[in-house]
Amino acid sequence: MAAGAHERVVFPSLDPPSGPPVMLIGHWFTVSGLDAPGPAIALFHGCAGTYEREGGGLDRRTRDYIVWLHARGWHVLVVDSLTPRSEKEICTQRTAKRRVTLTNRRRDALATVDWLAQRPEVDPKRIGLLGWSTGGSTVLAATNLRHPDVAAAAQRPAFAVAFYPGCEAELERGYEPAADLLMLVGEADDWTAPGPCHQLADAARGADAAAHTIVLEGYAGAYHDFDSTQPVRVRKDVPGGVHPGQGVHVGGNAEALRRSRERLAEFLARF
Repeated sequence: MAAGAHERVVFPSLDPPSGPPVMLIGHWFTVSGLDAPGPAIALFHGCAGTYEREGGGLDRRTRDYIVWLHARGWHVLVVDSLTPRSEKEICTQRTAKRRVTLTNRRRDALATVDWLAQRPEVDPKRIGLLGWSTGGSTVLAATNLRHPDVAAAAQRPAFAVAFYPGCEAELERGYEPAADLLMLVGEADDWTAPGPCHQLADAARGADAAAHTIVLEGYAGAYHDFDSTQPVRVRKDVPGGVHPGQGVHVGGNAEALRRSRERLAEFLARF
């Protein structure tokens, strides 16, 4: 398949009405040469946003995934939840004081599914969500039927993919999946610990074994951002993590990147 058009789009989030709705920014990349409506996947950034620090374009990892997904016939929508809310990054903010909350982002994801389902080039039964870090937490929340707005949604995604998400909130709430789920975690991650994700997956499989597939794959020795090509470094500016005040490790792991791409390809081939 060949890349088609790139269009900057805006659409409203589903945040509760208290004035004008937040207008989300999306970057819409279509695949040319499809004979019928095709599958689409929405990408949700982590706490650093989706743009390069210099130049303002989409960051390298996002661009790499767009190319990779296009080669497999997927339309791609990159969703920017920060810029419309006057934020560039929230990594250095304590979770309890963040202006862009997981509730905001869950509602962004629900609005994204609605937007994609209305596109004539998209098969509404083949819509997926993929997120990294807080974006991974976003897709978990947006597919958890324990949230009333998720349970009430007329349009649901077929699947969710979460790279190294924070799983504590949905584990505490109880995760009742609305879609098939793939989680990919670094077993050495000291920013978003993998343990709660293992617990969430185990509990979800036990409660919903027949309805939805729950897959978790962990990579020994891999830190947060293992699917990047950046060298591992310690970030001291992050206030949270497994060891607060000691910083967190972030950076790529070639083996984990290779294996996660293979697992992702296998998962997507089912839809």
